[in-house]
Amino acid sequence: MLSEKLTQVLIDQMNNEFAAAHEYSAMAPYCENQSYSGFANFYKQQAKEERFHGEKIYNYLNSRGIHAKFQAIPEPKNDYGSLLGTFKKGLEQEKVVTKSFYDITDIATEDREHMTLSFVNWFLDEQVEEEEMFQTHIDYLERLKDDGNALYVYEQELAKRTFVAPEE
Repeated sequence: MLSEKLTQVLIDQMNNEFAAAHEYSAMAPYCENQSYSGFANFYKQQAKEERFHGEKIYNYLNSRGIHAKFQAIPEPKNDYGSLLGTFKKGLEQEKVVTKSFYDITDIATEDREHMTLSFVNWFLDEQVEEEEMFQTHIDYLERLKDDGNALYVYEQELAKRTFVAPEE
């Protein structure tokens, strides 16, 4: 049985994943409002991925006999100042998620909860990819600055992004 402390941080993280999906969903219309449909697609796909992460934690909690309690989702920012601002907010958010998984890992280690450690390891690997991806997008946008042609090509690439949930 999971300790109360470990149960609570897992429930909190499940809710954080759904809140991240909500934030990324808000970034999509921000981008579309500026006629950047490719960037909007990127954030729609990112929102799907975050919902998948929340559902993965939900399923794990259920498999361990835990009632996964949903919490209120905070209102997203809605104005990010620029395309670059959306990616900076995304990176900031992913760093918070990484820290949360570190905390979960620490508590699971203290509790000698090996099943949870195994479960959380997937998320730690995922966070390496997430932070790297957002940092790469930030680097690209800073390099492109006002190069409309390059931004157009970049946006076309982001328009192709899809999220397919990995096999369990």
